[in-house]
Amino acid sequence: MMNEHSYDYDWIVVGSGFGGSVAALRLAEKGYRVAVLERGRRFADDDFAKTTWQLGRYYWMPKLGLKGVLGLTMFRDVFVASGCGVGGGSLGYANTLYRARPAFYRDPQWADLADWETELDAHYDTAEHMLGVTEYDEDSPAGELLREYATEHGFGDTYARTRVGVFLGEPGVAVPDPYFGGAGPQRTGCVRCGSCMVGCRYGAKNTLVKNYLYFAEQRGVDIIAERTVEDVRPLSGGDGSEGYAVTHIRSGAWARTGRQRLTARGVVVAAGALGTNRLLFRCKLAGSLPRVSDRLGELVRTNSESILAVTGPAGGPDFSRGIAITASVYPDPDTHIEPVTYGGGADSQSLLFWLLTEAGGRGTQPMHLALNMLRHPARAASAARIRNWSRRTVILLVMQSLDGAMRLKVKHRLPNGSVVLTTEQDPNNPNPDKIPAAYRAAEWLQANLGGTSQAVFTEALLSIPTTAHILGGVAIGADETKGVVDDAHRVFGYQNLLVCDGSAVPANIGVNPGLTITAMAERALTHVPPKLGAAAADGDSAASNKQRKVRNGNRRARSTK
Repeated sequence: MMNEHSYDYDWIVVGSGFGGSVAALRLAEKGYRVAVLERGRRFADDDFAKTTWQLGRYYWMPKLGLKGVLGLTMFRDVFVASGCGVGGGSLGYANTLYRARPAFYRDPQWADLADWETELDAHYDTAEHMLGVTEYDEDSPAGELLREYATEHGFGDTYARTRVGVFLGEPGVAVPDPYFGGAGPQRTGCVRCGSCMVGCRYGAKNTLVKNYLYFAEQRGVDIIAERTVEDVRPLSGGDGSEGYAVTHIRSGAWARTGRQRLTARGVVVAAGALGTNRLLFRCKLAGSLPRVSDRLGELVRTNSESILAVTGPAGGPDFSRGIAITASVYPDPDTHIEPVTYGGGADSQSLLFWLLTEAGGRGTQPMHLALNMLRHPARAASAARIRNWSRRTVILLVMQSLDGAMRLKVKHRLPNGSVVLTTEQDPNNPNPDKIPAAYRAAEWLQANLGGTSQAVFTEALLSIPTTAHILGGVAIGADETKGVVDDAHRVFGYQNLLVCDGSAVPANIGVNPGLTITAMAERALTHVPPKLGAAAADGDSAASNKQRKVRNGNRRARSTK
């Protein structure tokens, strides 16, 4: 058995997104020696792409030498956009930080395990403080259009400005840390360029690098970038009670992978929903983690999303000004609509959007798209126009909290041990291919702007929807026959092996999930005891009295062994 000083670290965190960043800071506060392994690169503010045409700084395709913030993955049933880099999805997300809809807490997958709305309330408070959540302070042209649509259709009272993680100080003016009593990094007021999802070059966006990871590194956490984890294996076999060996390689390497091995008492897997599912499938099939539940890959959610766009004529409003998402409405309690922009330098995104075609389905969609283009050649030509597309376009992000799921399963196992995943719809509650409410909103905007409606090419051509919020596959459950992790995010069958990211989310959140993932990770880390002999943490990032009362009152929580 290894002694404490034989391990490279006490804990290794795989991934640096919302869950991984929380884990890194909270474990360090408890006195542990922590390393974070992140597959993406580290970005300074001025490293982000100026436009989406700078492919190497925007897209994540490391085998081709592209090491940006956005990865795109095509499956049989969904097209997934996901974030990458030190800071994970926070680098390229839309800053939008909502609490979950009520149906999320009542989902039968986990409703009996805790009073989740009460349990998570204090942790939402902490997450909102750490991420600097505030209400956006302007009504954008796209937001005004959305309000007009909502008012005309009887739900104008649901219009609200977005709750966001952005420093809305004097535009372009740098000031000392405004969030943590001067202990955090210098910040710059938002310049309203709209390029939040390309990467904020001004220091206004409250990415994880500006809060959780900043304080984690101050506490001695080692963040090791551009390293892809390929194996997590218990030392001496068994349940991991003697620690783990984590093998990692250089991201995107064709040869000379620089394979290395680190050891730790515990591991937090937080590689994002796709990354975590891939890693755990690989480890399970390789015999490294054979005890992982056979429920792995099930209950994958997409927030039941549809992403459409409406492009106005030349000379119309500039929809790129402001921030990525400025407002939202609810046509019904289960449907959430937000207007989105990538900023003025995102014309290349037009290549992802084709002429909107609601008719058709799997197998027949190409024919219906072709017929639509023949019937409306002018619209088809307009939909193909690239110049000034991002300034003239309102993207509609539509999400639903209705139950719908699919599963991830292994399609191929490659000679190097990597797995290729595919999807399979839940036969009883399939993920919707199209959301009628999204198409009604797009039709109204098209008519009022005199513009052209589009859908992401996978939906327009193949009837395959797109999501930027893939969730689940390592769902919380009552036991290993119901889920992969318990209510404290501990992997069934193993000691000191946690999953803290979107893959553990057991139900559709119905809104942008970043805040909920953060709050759930905050709660999970309260179940890890402080290191013996370590001093208690203090300051802004310590747990509040309110949090401690919630934890002490949680009769369902089990102590960590």
